[in-house]
Amino acid sequence: MAENDDTERTESPTQRRLDKAREEGQVPRSRDLSAAAVTLAGGIGLYLVGHAMTGHLLGVLRDSLNFTRADALDPARMFIILGRAATGAGLAMAPLFGILLTAAILAPLAIGGWTFSPAALAPKWERLDPISGIGRVFSIRGALELLKSLARFSVIAVIAIVLLRHQIHEFDSLARQPINAGIVHAFALCGFALIALGGGLVVIAAVDVPLTLWQHNRQLRMSREEIREESKDTEGNPEIRGRVRRVQQAMARRRMMQEVKKADVIVTNPTHYAVALRYDEKRMRAPVVVAKGADLIALRIREIGLEHGVPTVEAPPVARALFAHCELGDEIPAQLYSAVAQVLTYVYQLRTARRYNATPPPPPDIKVPEA
Repeated sequence: MAENDDTERTESPTQRRLDKAREEGQVPRSRDLSAAAVTLAGGIGLYLVGHAMTGHLLGVLRDSLNFTRADALDPARMFIILGRAATGAGLAMAPLFGILLTAAILAPLAIGGWTFSPAALAPKWERLDPISGIGRVFSIRGALELLKSLARFSVIAVIAIVLLRHQIHEFDSLARQPINAGIVHAFALCGFALIALGGGLVVIAAVDVPLTLWQHNRQLRMSREEIREESKDTEGNPEIRGRVRRVQQAMARRRMMQEVKKADVIVTNPTHYAVALRYDEKRMRAPVVVAKGADLIALRIREIGLEHGVPTVEAPPVARALFAHCELGDEIPAQLYSAVAQVLTYVYQLRTARRYNATPPPPPDIKVPEA
């Protein structure tokens, strides 16, 4: 996409632009939302599994320190004990890691959804340009990031100071507690602190998420010229589309004129409209419109009918009704059965009169029922 000045990029991004940006890995992401989710999940996880995790870790520590002098002098044996201790500690902390991993995965999906883009992994050498880097630092986006960082630091600092002032005696009491109870109490304090910090981060995220969405939409804004170019790429050049449409219409008109030769009757207005009908009682339930037109096209239909001996009947109400309510290839509507039957009867009477050189019958006064 061409780089345009922000004053020119005033239009919202099209769906194609959004899809292309997603393919390139450009999706809205809020680091504050992820930080808040992981921090809260860590605090809640410590509350839920802290006691059980403490018991498992103490058991691992106890078993790891229970070795003989021969074990201590054997490096291979000590590696086995170390590996067993690391495996036990990992299993003990697996529930907490699972909670943190789930939060870290689900939080970004909340606003940007899932996406995987190999293009996003490709190196972008333009980011190494120092001039562009300085421009990003002193841009509006850089100023917003600075304000968010200051707000984040201020909120976390205030929460940390309040926690330390109100729980300083709790930290002092840890040294006087038995080791098992002290570790459980320490995990509880850490969990409470993480939940408090996470609550502050949630407040920051509540401001950062709408701001991130706004920045993402602003970054993808398009100019009117870009939208026109995209429309040409997706739908084709308007001039070419118009030319193709005219060619298609001409081809359809030629096919329609070929069908006039096979018609049984042409119903006219007499000058403005002309509708050609064909009826084969063995294959059709009702007469079918094979051609229709107004003005010049109607004149051409009448000329072709005259050249090929197709009878023409002047019945203005019937012609107007057929032109308005029937498309090419459609059977006539049931409301016009009676009127068209009178037209066809008159045509058959004309053919019979011509065959026997008799006086042709007068044209019928055909009435069209109101819709």
